[in-house]
Amino acid sequence: MDASSNDPKPVSPACAGCAERDRRIAELEARIARLEAFARGAKRQAAPFSKGSPKPDPKPPGRKSGEDYGTHHRRALPPRIDEVLEAPLPQHCPCGGVVVEKQVVQQYQTEIPRTVIYRQFNVHVGECCKCHGRVQGRHPLQTSDALGAAASQIGPDAQALAVQLNKEAGLSHGKVKRFFKAAFDLEMGRATSCRVMLRAAQRCEPVYKVIVRRVQQSPFIVPDETGWRIGGILAWLHVAVGADATAYLVHFQRGFEAMVELIGEDYEGFLTHDGWSPYMRFICAIHQTCLGHLLRRAHELEESAVGGAVHFPRQVKAIFKEALAVRDRRDAGELTMQEAIEQAKILARQMIELACRPRKNAENERFAKHLWILQECLFTFLEFEGVDATNHKAEQAIRPATANRKVWGGNRTEAGAQAQSILMSVIRTAAQRGIEAVDFISSTMKACFGRLPQLFPDTG
Repeated sequence: MDASSNDPKPVSPACAGCAERDRRIAELEARIARLEAFARGAKRQAAPFSKGSPKPDPKPPGRKSGEDYGTHHRRALPPRIDEVLEAPLPQHCPCGGVVVEKQVVQQYQTEIPRTVIYRQFNVHVGECCKCHGRVQGRHPLQTSDALGAAASQIGPDAQALAVQLNKEAGLSHGKVKRFFKAAFDLEMGRATSCRVMLRAAQRCEPVYKVIVRRVQQSPFIVPDETGWRIGGILAWLHVAVGADATAYLVHFQRGFEAMVELIGEDYEGFLTHDGWSPYMRFICAIHQTCLGHLLRRAHELEESAVGGAVHFPRQVKAIFKEALAVRDRRDAGELTMQEAIEQAKILARQMIELACRPRKNAENERFAKHLWILQECLFTFLEFEGVDATNHKAEQAIRPATANRKVWGGNRTEAGAQAQSILMSVIRTAAQRGIEAVDFISSTMKACFGRLPQLFPDTG
């Protein structure tokens, strides 16, 4: 055996394909490392929403003193005085001296009553002399005509407050029960709270139908959806925000079939959404894709990109930020509507030219194709005043529901899901209309059928 055979074999120079392979492997390994680090940071523990370690030299909290502080706030005096109480002087000072009164000054306190009102209705029952049918009286404060075993009931204000606590504040039925006991010494079982929701939803169903029609007649709609549960089965909570009304719908399906029930298949107004493909099936609508979603996606690509791949997401962000700046200048009166439209055309051409270029980076190429598909609905908000550039309104409307979902997961029954849709729509629309939801629901619970209060009195 030749001695030279023990020497290490010379390494042959790598071919161009092998070099490209090694470069690609190194790039992917670096990207995986960054994504793993990001995933570890996303697994928050007991303290959510942390942005990392506190700043070493943070600014002091609150507003700075000086001329720019603004008006100091103080609690307004009560509009009326229900009781006057005296706070007399002690006979002696703590030092033992005699106290001489100099003046009397006022202090005010606003308190809530915690006394339950127990009412008794003497319901007069009679018989019609003509048809011999049974007739009974009804007081304006009654919420039901039930007698006998169902004669003891919860009042309208308590029912309306329970609805708001459950559907807006997110309290479970057990917590609603404990709240009424602690605040008012009122006994209310969890089952009672649940039945209140179903009864209130039944009374408010005609109002809900009016809300849905009002949304469908709105010049613009901002829709969104999020995951939900009905009896443990995956479902979806849909929302559609109009100019002066908001409609919710809990549905087993996610997509066009469910949103049609809120928006209407032939809707012809402006639709601002997150770019999800089922929304594009509303072919009669004028579409605007949420720039917030696109900017976030571009930012994520920029954060994970390596080398020259960072240029594409940065260019996309620059175009969208310029579009938002044009909108702000138009709304401030610095640009005319025609000038804003011309700027929109320029920005649209820049985006098309940017998106049609071939990309080596797969993620950039996928994003470029997405922008190419949405090219007709990227700058609609510049061509028409009043059109939202983002779906922020829908995300804000859906946020209370997501908080509730964390507490009790969804609804146990389809009837509960329907009540969820109706009552959330009434509460949110009442807020848009400047109406106190508790007062409106209380009035609805007291009203006889056919004489329900209206959220939109101008429509009859």
